[in-house]
Amino acid sequence: MIVSVVGNPRPGSRTSAAARRLARRIAGDRAAPDLSVELAELGPALLEAGDRRVEAAVAAVRAARIAVVASPTFKATYSGLLKLFLDRLPGDGLAGVVAVPLMVGATEAHALAPELLLKPVLVELGATCPTRALYVLETEHDKEEVYGRWLAHALPRLNRSAC
Repeated sequence: MIVSVVGNPRPGSRTSAAARRLARRIAGDRAAPDLSVELAELGPALLEAGDRRVEAAVAAVRAARIAVVASPTFKATYSGLLKLFLDRLPGDGLAGVVAVPLMVGATEAHALAPELLLKPVLVELGATCPTRALYVLETEHDKEEVYGRWLAHALPRLNRSAC
């Protein structure tokens, strides 16, 4: 199962489109990822213990074979909304999951943010991150070649790790 987790506070964002596009390409250009978790739709429920929708989202991500974890770039890092979700996972909550860190931003100045900030959190949660993280400019989020260049190097590693 391939899941995308989108930490943009606005549903239907460029971050969401980028995450779905990347998940679809990883899956072999099927119509969509098996599940897309829009954290904006969970909103304040992320702060409530025992919320069924949040628990279901956490369970789905933990059960994923591959999880594309996406965030817009805010203040040179990932969103607080994504942090709230990741805090709901236990220390080894992503064990057995191959994670792909993805961030979307306005400028190349933050291109290392997903590699330096998001990827270590995913690894700390037990995920395997066998590839470089992907940073996509907002102005290029809909350009297939951006994903194609990254996938040319990453897809073989992802497929080996997700077996």
